Amino acid sequence: MAVFVVIMSMVVLGFSICTALLRWNEVKYRKKGLPLGTMGWPVFGETTEFLKHGPNFMKNQRARYGNFFKSHILGSPTIVSMDPDLNRYILMNEAKGLVPGYPQSMLDILGKCNIAAVHGSAHKLMRGALLSAISPTMIREALLPKIDESMRRHLSNWDGKTVDIQEKTNMMALLSSLNQMAGNESSSIAEEFVPEFFKLVLGTLSLPIDLPGTNYRRAFQARKNIIRMVEKLIDQRRTSTSTQRDMLGCLMNTEDSRYKLNDEELIDQIITILYSGYETVSTTSMMAVKYLHDHPRALQELREEHLAIRKAKGPSHPIDWNDYKSMKFTRAVIFETMRLATIVNGTLRKTTQDMELKGFFIPKGWRIYVYTREINYDPFLYPEPLTFNPWRWMDKSLESHSHILLFGGGSRLCPGKELGLAEISIFLHYFVTRYRWEEVGGDELTNFPRVAAPNGLHLRVSSY
Repeated sequence: MAVFVVIMSMVVLGFSICTALLRWNEVKYRKKGLPLGTMGWPVFGETTEFLKHGPNFMKNQRARYGNFFKSHILGSPTIVSMDPDLNRYILMNEAKGLVPGYPQSMLDILGKCNIAAVHGSAHKLMRGALLSAISPTMIREALLPKIDESMRRHLSNWDGKTVDIQEKTNMMALLSSLNQMAGNESSSIAEEFVPEFFKLVLGTLSLPIDLPGTNYRRAFQARKNIIRMVEKLIDQRRTSTSTQRDMLGCLMNTEDSRYKLNDEELIDQIITILYSGYETVSTTSMMAVKYLHDHPRALQELREEHLAIRKAKGPSHPIDWNDYKSMKFTRAVIFETMRLATIVNGTLRKTTQDMELKGFFIPKGWRIYVYTREINYDPFLYPEPLTFNPWRWMDKSLESHSHILLFGGGSRLCPGKELGLAEISIFLHYFVTRYRWEEVGGDELTNFPRVAAPNGLHLRVSSY
């Protein structure tokens, strides 16, 4: 009986402490004029609920507090905006004190000079340097041949095998980006680079808790190892008499003094380019394969588009710029995949001054999560929004609609948009012209915080 009393006392005490902590955190952030909402636990806030339940967490909070509410996620007090018009205003008005506000873990791991984190003159510098490395001319003349080479090599010898398409597209996206970045040297560093890079990716959406065994600690150490590899590569380039036509060569040897980067800026841009390209290209490629498998009519039209391109070329002739630009239906498939799978859920901004938005007071230093996921399923913008219908994108005007934010918006429109589309298009070209496939095992898919197949997405592949 005494043991039971002790246990019950401990339970009551624990419950009381938890209640007091939650109450204290709510009072701490109860400033006049703030939107309604809940703040969760001290330090941790509602991060666990946000990462675990994602869209349902957002829907529940919106049902209670409306399209504009407060929370505490990923280490910071945050305003969540689910209002399409307000979201567009926030993204278009960086100069009014709404600057990028990425989580501390992402800043630590990708670097404080990465293009997604800086603003003002620093952003102009980084964006100018990056655009010179992935301009249409650079893509057409230097990068597209590297992409074609990577895809041919990666998609060889799949006939008769059962493959995990998630693993394959992850490796495809990273190795292709590494080849575009480092050209001839990429193969010599890939074996050491790849496992470190995957550790880095896992840590970008984590609480910045620097303890052994955490994703953050592993990712931060991986960043150090990657920096060491990249510094060695840069030193080799500087002592070499030859000039490489790849992204690293372009960033290092730009003739425009306005966009000359120091070594810290250069390394952060390299890591950011590899990270950004990997995330979008790998996941979109995997989900496009999934949706095409489930929608034979779309697969047939896509395959006919690519067979026509292949018929006009020799078997060993690479895809060129004109071939890529002719892939109209392929582009539609990619856009519809990004919309329906919601590869990008939203973006973060931070206030540099106290301000008023939608009649509410937003303190300086708070983050604003521009949550764009729900607009992807707006029936007014996309009739039958839960249906995979790439034909809707054949009307080019849809791409330029003011609420289409698949690639960001304003001055933050993704500079690598065209490069990413080219990579996915060429992957699909070689995949559908070489192979048929069937799913094996009915593997589970999750859609938040990243679209992923926790146990892989397995396909039985045969030659076409």
